[in-house]
Amino acid sequence: MTAAVLPQDYTDFLHAKQVETPALGFTPAALPAQLKPFQHDLVMWALQQGRAAFFAERGLGKAFMELAWAQAIAEHTGRPSLILAPLAVSWQLAREAQRFGIPAAVTRDGTLPEGVPVIISNYERLPHLDVSVFGGVALDESSILKSFMGRTKRDLIEAFANTPYRLAATATPSPNDTVELGNHAEFLGLMEPGEMLTRWFINDTTQAQTFRLKRHGELEFWQWVASWARALRLPSDLDPQYSDDGYLRPAPNYHAHTVQTDHSKAPEEDGALFRQVSASATSLHKELRDSLEQRAAVVADLVHAEPSEPWVIWVHTNLEADAVRALIPDAVEVRGNMTPDEKEARLTAFADGSTRVLLTKPSIAGWGMNWQHCARQVFVSLNYSFEELYQAVGRSDRFGQERPVQVHLVTTDTHSSVLATVRRKQAEHEAMQGKLIEATRGVRDGTAITLTVGPAHRRTETADRWTLHNGDCVAVTRTLPTASHDFQIFSPPFSNLYSYSPDLRDMGNTEDDTEFFRHFGYLIPELRRTLKPGRLCAVHVKNLQVYASSNGYSGLRDFRGDTIRAFLDAPKGEDGSFWSYHSEVCIWTDPVREMQRTKSDGLLYKNIKGNAAKNRQGMAEYVVVFRKWGPGMEDTERVTHDPEDFTLPTWQQYASPVWNDIRRTDVLNAKIARSDDDEKHLAPLQLEVVRRCVRLWTNPGDVVFTPFLGIGSEAYAALQLDRRAEGVELKPEYFEWAVRHAQQAAQDASYRLFPLEMEA
Repeated sequence: MTAAVLPQDYTDFLHAKQVETPALGFTPAALPAQLKPFQHDLVMWALQQGRAAFFAERGLGKAFMELAWAQAIAEHTGRPSLILAPLAVSWQLAREAQRFGIPAAVTRDGTLPEGVPVIISNYERLPHLDVSVFGGVALDESSILKSFMGRTKRDLIEAFANTPYRLAATATPSPNDTVELGNHAEFLGLMEPGEMLTRWFINDTTQAQTFRLKRHGELEFWQWVASWARALRLPSDLDPQYSDDGYLRPAPNYHAHTVQTDHSKAPEEDGALFRQVSASATSLHKELRDSLEQRAAVVADLVHAEPSEPWVIWVHTNLEADAVRALIPDAVEVRGNMTPDEKEARLTAFADGSTRVLLTKPSIAGWGMNWQHCARQVFVSLNYSFEELYQAVGRSDRFGQERPVQVHLVTTDTHSSVLATVRRKQAEHEAMQGKLIEATRGVRDGTAITLTVGPAHRRTETADRWTLHNGDCVAVTRTLPTASHDFQIFSPPFSNLYSYSPDLRDMGNTEDDTEFFRHFGYLIPELRRTLKPGRLCAVHVKNLQVYASSNGYSGLRDFRGDTIRAFLDAPKGEDGSFWSYHSEVCIWTDPVREMQRTKSDGLLYKNIKGNAAKNRQGMAEYVVVFRKWGPGMEDTERVTHDPEDFTLPTWQQYASPVWNDIRRTDVLNAKIARSDDDEKHLAPLQLEVVRRCVRLWTNPGDVVFTPFLGIGSEAYAALQLDRRAEGVELKPEYFEWAVRHAQQAAQDASYRLFPLEMEA
């Protein structure tokens, strides 16, 4: 890979950088005339995209739009389209197709009627289908993709990896979890969740396995989502020209019924005088068992009080179902151990009014069903899943419902935390949905996501032993004096693995490795020019993952090797100087920490049993070192050490090709709290790595330079070791931290240099 300075002007290059989701579809000749204007435009957009998602609220006609999309795909490809739906929903879709004159058929065993363009089936039937025959697939109630590593999600992604046209449709992909949007992008073949996490999210170490959006990446993230998804609560959310007439309906009314438990009864084994309840699942289940009869009685009283109303009774366990059915004999139950045909028949009977009271679990019938005739629901118990509650209530609260749905929530006085958690998640859902709708409005006229090129600002702070610049590292380094640095050390952006700011001057804001190295190619010759002859440049790198969704295969990218080639391929300087590949050290990393951070499938232990061919080793980090060769090498001051200070054991430790004693937490951002509204700086280069390199390859008083200063790790370590420091940082927030750290390291009178062999 060549990294030579391009003849193209640097500013023009920056403006040419962008991130966009490509259109992979086509424009159909016609769509069903019955589509309403907003529905027509949504279906047209999805067909032109080729792979898209509808995150449209219940009742906006997703079923009809899916059918119209599938029919157009079949006409375009000459192959049938498939719609997968939850249990019993397939027949509702078939009736919708008949209503609008779209030829469709339901298959149970995988048999496909000849000449029928739209085939409908249930998710449970996927193993019986030959998916290779379909030109397109639509997932009805696609929130089934929620599970990050769930079996159903993996089966769907793998089954349709080669299907050219794909559609996902749901009210929302996950009501309160932004990260789950990545599962939809992965199904659509646009980006894998791990890639999404590293680009726009940061691991929130205050909560286990929790990721949050980077502040600076939030706008770009939502614009990216809106480039392949459309979100709306009402037609006017898509465009003000669309009327909301007929779609406005009263919100559901929620009624909490609290069963009082006996606080004086404490289990003998607890040794407690009064009942104490924690938020654990074990405690929750025990309390629910103890209050079962009381809760069932509350449910029966509610149902008997309105004998003419259809009711849905939601339970979570068979014990709850048994207790309720004993008090409401006419309730028809749909239970998990029934055959799919039995479940479908009973759910259909309730939908057509043949059954008045339905008793079932949200996991069985909480998705996809249309029960507008029913305005009464009761939950025998609650758990912490807001999505489950949201979807279950949505079976009644949807377009066509003419009355406010009355939702009764039965709980106990010891479980107030459950209700509070559900309410918190509801607020998170509304906030996430609002972000999606706002982004949808912002990009409805196009799919390109263009970041900005910030102004070529420059600010310099200097002191007796350090000089730090806030600006574009390429532009700033071009202005620095020739041969002004004794040593250079830095950790560059790892291509598009991380982005640190929304500015296109940030090399992390790049489309792929090729674009990254084109950008990096403007800097590499300037680094050689400003380095003294014979001196060294140490670059901290690691290899990167290849994602199947964007490349058609999974594996590793030789980012380390590409970096080496980028330096060696840089053209010689005007003085004849060039880079040589001097040395390298491998830094051991913990594969368990890597798995927890990246969710990489190749590091999951379960593959040992399932398919060990997927397993791989963790990715080590490297420091690759380059030397500037050319005229003047003999005139440069040599680096020398006193053997009494730099002992033989220390040299042997430093000379080892593998450093397996580097503490991963030995970084500057472990020493600071998160700044307001900003993320902790991702500083993967540990301070001890910098210390060893600086001690080995510089003399006291030498100038240590880094073009990617961040919050100042390299400068901090260099100043502590009685060297001078110079660095460049683009992001103002990080620059401020770097200045503080430089001041701290340079002015800390209590610092003393420990003997080298004492530090690990």
